[in-house]
Amino acid sequence: MRARDLGVAPGIFDPGPLNAITDVGGVRVGHATVIEGDAIRTGVTAVFPHGGNVYLDRVPGAIHVGNGFGKLVGATQVRELGELETPILLTTTLCAFRAADALVEWMLAQPGMEEVRSLNPVVGETNDGVLNAVRLRPITAEHVRAALGSAREGPTPEGCVGAGTGTVAFGWKGGIGTASRVLPASLGGACVGVLVQSNFGGVLQVMGAPVGEELGRYAFRSQVEAAAGDGSILILVATDAPLSDRNLGRLAARAILGLARTGSSGANGSGDYAIAFSTSASVRRRSGAKRLVITELANQETSALFQAVIEATEEAIYNSLFTAETTTGSGRTVDAIPLDRVREVLSRHGIQRPSGRSRPA
Repeated sequence: MRARDLGVAPGIFDPGPLNAITDVGGVRVGHATVIEGDAIRTGVTAVFPHGGNVYLDRVPGAIHVGNGFGKLVGATQVRELGELETPILLTTTLCAFRAADALVEWMLAQPGMEEVRSLNPVVGETNDGVLNAVRLRPITAEHVRAALGSAREGPTPEGCVGAGTGTVAFGWKGGIGTASRVLPASLGGACVGVLVQSNFGGVLQVMGAPVGEELGRYAFRSQVEAAAGDGSILILVATDAPLSDRNLGRLAARAILGLARTGSSGANGSGDYAIAFSTSASVRRRSGAKRLVITELANQETSALFQAVIEATEEAIYNSLFTAETTTGSGRTVDAIPLDRVREVLSRHGIQRPSGRSRPA
């Protein structure tokens, strides 16, 4: 079940209709889940900023690095130019490069790309080697095309799907999670959506309740297998607010605050990255344009968006845990977090809210 089914509704702002990154108009998500034999538990997740060709109709983007133990393909050009020119892919560590190559091949085959000689694929990864035989490098171009081809608006599958198929978070089964927030009209009415690939460690807190400690599974408790502090998380942030790449960088930085709320300590071996982009037509960057005329949000109008991304990131991580299922792979079993026991801890600490409302009635 999702976090709100347990009465877990962090923050003060309400979610969008789907409580997903796809509440941001035009954003599409696709998954390819790869399960083969006893050892392969992995996949690919694709996120499109809009329904067109991202190279020809680019969106401003930014990357924030919480801890840089990762292989984020394409990061330097995004930081230099402040824009995305491909969809974003998430996958397993040793296949990030294969996925990038397949994404380039797919993009170059799209209409209007016949003369393109440079392309910057953006591919993030986490290491799902607890459940997945990462050294076999099982992701193929076919899997990448399947994820890209399945991308849709609307409800987004969570848990053990796509790039979340083999991940582990806080010692329990992690996965894909998503959430959103919509600002009230008095604060501009913009939407912020988040999607995470959770595969990290720490001491789990749920809205401040010490769930990890009370359930006896947390980082540095050596007798618990797969509960070390290391691991990684990719956080994708979409918004329809007209933000420049500079303010998108500030938005991405606040996503790390949402990560911290869940109990992550950003361990040495954790690759913690946030990638943010704006879908607003007023900040789009048409390929080949000689001049860009944009209308962007002023600095002083960003604070509510910062609050929204913190809340949505926190809830997306909870959703990635609560929707995941017990998984066996490569001779190991990682349990789903026991939701009945989570409910007990939350009840003892007075955390649950009636009907999962984000604010008291």
